[in-house]
Amino acid sequence: MIRLQVDLAERSYPIFIGQDLLAQADLVRPFVKGTQVMIVTNTTVAPLYLEACKALFTGLKVDWVILPDGEQYKSLEVLNQVFDKLIGEHFDRKSTLVALGGGVIGDMTGFGAAAYQRGVPFIQIPTTLLSQVDSSVGGKTGVNHPQGKNMIGAFHQPQAVVIDTHTLNTLEDRQLSAGLAEVIKYGLIRDLPFFEWLEANLDGLLARDHALLAEAIERSCQNKADIVAADETEQGQRALLNLGHTFGHAIEAGMGYGNWLHGEAISAGMMQAAYMSQLLGDLTEQDLERMARIFKRAGLPIYPPNELSNDDFIRYMAGDKKVQAGVVRLVLMKSIGQAYISGDYPAEILTQTLTDWRS
Repeated sequence: MIRLQVDLAERSYPIFIGQDLLAQADLVRPFVKGTQVMIVTNTTVAPLYLEACKALFTGLKVDWVILPDGEQYKSLEVLNQVFDKLIGEHFDRKSTLVALGGGVIGDMTGFGAAAYQRGVPFIQIPTTLLSQVDSSVGGKTGVNHPQGKNMIGAFHQPQAVVIDTHTLNTLEDRQLSAGLAEVIKYGLIRDLPFFEWLEANLDGLLARDHALLAEAIERSCQNKADIVAADETEQGQRALLNLGHTFGHAIEAGMGYGNWLHGEAISAGMMQAAYMSQLLGDLTEQDLERMARIFKRAGLPIYPPNELSNDDFIRYMAGDKKVQAGVVRLVLMKSIGQAYISGDYPAEILTQTLTDWRS
């Protein structure tokens, strides 16, 4: 088993990575503060892992909520089902919520924990590659609004993140590819050696080699943990984690949540950001082609949907969380392994990017 640490003073917590961790109650139980546990999961994950998760908390008062599966259900209305159950079953301020599922479940459970009785503890047990390498770490929680992704939420750190790599055995191929988008992102923004490792080992990752997956998860989580420890609430360098996200969130909202998976939208968005970086004279054509090659090998799109017009993109991007004083701040690239944040770029370069980078 691998153990990492997210260093945030009194809010620090461990990340455990290994096989069969869902069978190790002694690993998880120390992070339950009271005697009441509410597991939040969805209709896809519950038949696979809910019983194993419940067994981690034998002897405690355990209840659960099974939500519908999909990004389109990441809303206040659906989250209210969790609050209804918590209140109806008299869960108190020492209750612990457990997020058992992918990124949607993790974000919603975390936000529910942040809001219920003004804040209760929660544990992340992510079951998809994307949630294991990204959304389960860092304390960003929230729900979507029809006009923008993750516009309603809070920073609320978990007590622990427990990553059982065996859950990837039941993951659909499309979901595995979507998770690889976020894995590749770490190499692009700050870790060229990791990007080169991914180029060499991508076929093994797609074949679900557990040793390779564990290494990819570890290196991704370590990159994110380092960034979060330095900038918990995204006042500076944490925004680098948003490479491609302003474009990608526009794709998700514009196409209707759930039609494009998050990783698929971010893959196309990262290529838009890369093309814009090339137009600005930073990224080389060779680097752009190298990026396109690894995304395509991973089974990910490199172009945005043609159904979205330039005006659609601009409208959704203008509502993004990263807009400051009316300026859309983007994560751009100097080279593979070196990203930067900028709101100081010619408007016509953004327009050219949206016009030119099409299939």
